[in-house]
Amino acid sequence: MFESAELGHQVSKADYEAQVPAVRERLLNAQYELLESRKFSLVVVVGGVDGAGKGDTINLLRSWLDPRHVRVHGMGPPSEDERGRPPIARFWARLPPRGKTAVFMGSWYTAPIVDRVFRRTKPPELDTAMEHVRHFERMLTQERVVLVKLWFHLSKEEQRQRLRRLEKDPKQRWRVTETDWKHFELYDRFRRISARALRETSTDFAPWLVVSGNDARYRQLTVGRAIATALEQALAAPSAPAPAPPVPPSASDVDGLTVLDPLDLSKSIAAKPYRSRLEKLQGELALATRDPKFVSERALVCVFEGADAAGKGGAIRRVAEPLDARICNVVPVAAPTDEEAARPYLWRFWRHIPGRGRVVIFDRSWYGRVLVERVEGFAPPSEWARAYSEINELEEHLVEHGIRVAKLWLQISPEEQLRRFEERQQTGFKQFKITEEDWRNREKAPQYRLAVNDMIERTSTELAPWTLVEAEDKRYARVKVLETILETLSR
Repeated sequence: MFESAELGHQVSKADYEAQVPAVRERLLNAQYELLESRKFSLVVVVGGVDGAGKGDTINLLRSWLDPRHVRVHGMGPPSEDERGRPPIARFWARLPPRGKTAVFMGSWYTAPIVDRVFRRTKPPELDTAMEHVRHFERMLTQERVVLVKLWFHLSKEEQRQRLRRLEKDPKQRWRVTETDWKHFELYDRFRRISARALRETSTDFAPWLVVSGNDARYRQLTVGRAIATALEQALAAPSAPAPAPPVPPSASDVDGLTVLDPLDLSKSIAAKPYRSRLEKLQGELALATRDPKFVSERALVCVFEGADAAGKGGAIRRVAEPLDARICNVVPVAAPTDEEAARPYLWRFWRHIPGRGRVVIFDRSWYGRVLVERVEGFAPPSEWARAYSEINELEEHLVEHGIRVAKLWLQISPEEQLRRFEERQQTGFKQFKITEEDWRNREKAPQYRLAVNDMIERTSTELAPWTLVEAEDKRYARVKVLETILETLSR
């Protein structure tokens, strides 16, 4: 994969000076068209051999563009706060809005490759990491992100000479570190493992460009043209939505029943035993979140979904009450803001993922894409149909990092829902809870029921299963919610 980059490509000074103006014009024209259209965002991923000119090239590229609309992220080792979250979270946090550009100097490739080179992981772990990368990059491109992936390469001998030249130059000596020489000693291993990672992730939707680092002028022109071409092609592409991936039939398509039908909504608990049980469970939850293992290794994400007026708010209050307010955050999810809508759909949820020892409760969640956005037509089939796998991938990242995920669907009967709606309308301090949207959703109950069925069938996994909560009796529902969360924490 690297052989052609070792051929020593050269560009004369005269040719370089003749070609640069046209490249700069293409870049600026494409950048300003991107800013005006906001059709997509541009993400440039930079990796490669130490000393191959990555920093110099990106610095020059930024000067060729309008730097006000370019963010360069130097992704060194994760901070203490970042280590408390899944590794991919810090890249999600830095994704640019549509119309803007982000350059990642060091990326989601760095840690998997370095860990394998230093034998901190085994070959299957690298394969798994690259599979996650493919899924992540496919999702980005489907969410209107243009990916340009640049790998700067030098032969082993050229790298040795480059490092020595830099060390001899008093003005450049700071660029060469002990780590650079340590990596050089493992050059052959880095080359082999990097080539494997690039082969596994050079896809039709996000291909790698291997750039020879031998000649600065060749390197700069190659990178400038590659980015200009990527922008121009994306801007010229039709904006018609992609076809929806096939959605396999669900059980309800065969017998007309959904996963909600078997629920026994008559379940209840009397007031006195409820108070005793609630106090006990809340005490256990408080102790569980103070356990040293939870504080140092775990976190908790609670996802609350359910029928309108099913009592999510009351259940959430009973969960949050015994928890230290300094470690617990409740995130209400409504229609996306302009800032959120300008980025990939899952960005606004990743930004709230907790670090170790913390709890986040989502009142509605990422499942909105396969529920309200599907039923109301806010998302085309091409988006909600692929969201099932994207959501499963998100939750897999969380669980693999020690974050426990409790997913709760609260269900009531249509008759009880109508009674609660009417009660809210007639009670002054509850009127804020009932809106025209609630009545519209009720009219579409059959469509929502099918959407819920598909959601549960396709996202209730071994790692993050759904719990269906019979919520006709609010006391029973609150007890079951707390029991489920404690069971989740015990896994």
